Amino acid sequence: MASTPLTRDRVAAMIDHTLLSPDASRDDVAACVAEAQDLGVKAVCVSPAMLPVRAAGLTVVTVAGFPSGKHHALVKAMEGRLAVDQGATEVDMVIDVGAAIAGLVDEVMAEVLTVRDAVPPPIRIKVILESAAIHRALGDEAGDERIEAVCRAVAEAGADLVKTSTGFHPAGGASVRAVEAMHRAVGGRLGIKASGGIRDADTARAMIDAGATRLGLSGSRAVLEGFDA
Repeated sequence: MASTPLTRDRVAAMIDHTLLSPDASRDDVAACVAEAQDLGVKAVCVSPAMLPVRAAGLTVVTVAGFPSGKHHALVKAMEGRLAVDQGATEVDMVIDVGAAIAGLVDEVMAEVLTVRDAVPPPIRIKVILESAAIHRALGDEAGDERIEAVCRAVAEAGADLVKTSTGFHPAGGASVRAVEAMHRAVGGRLGIKASGGIRDADTARAMIDAGATRLGLSGSRAVLEGFDA
């Protein structure tokens, strides 16, 4: 889907430089922010307990319902609201993946609506589907259909982006197939964030070509080294 050359600067402007390790310290977060600033990426994504952070020049992203998604919708909403009060301007929320797999798309839509009510625009909400878990449970074609249905539902609920993965699920992270399904459903209306297991420039390029508009990376430097200035 990429229509212009993927230069280093263009890719950097798509990256959420991410540190969501459960054993990360505040010094680790400070180092992550400093690296993000040095690399010139768009955003830094950290755990909500690490907020607030000093991140001049960067969008501050955090997560809600992370990583399992098995939190009450009101808990996710209040987690997002508190994070915004502490300086986050984007919230990546994890859906109830089991509900999505079971076909309870209306329940997924309802929880996104709950978070949207607590975190109104201009705060941006990204909705994490755990696409690899959906594909593993349903198979490729049925998984594609379910991913597309969930994407359309969360778009109606007011989400700004859909996102493939937390990076913590045993089923795996981002795939080209999942990004393509997301793009078919909401490409041009919502942003699409590919996240989980993207460790080199070739993988990043494939995700962007499939329709990704944002990348969640912990190894941003290694990925950017594969693109020409």
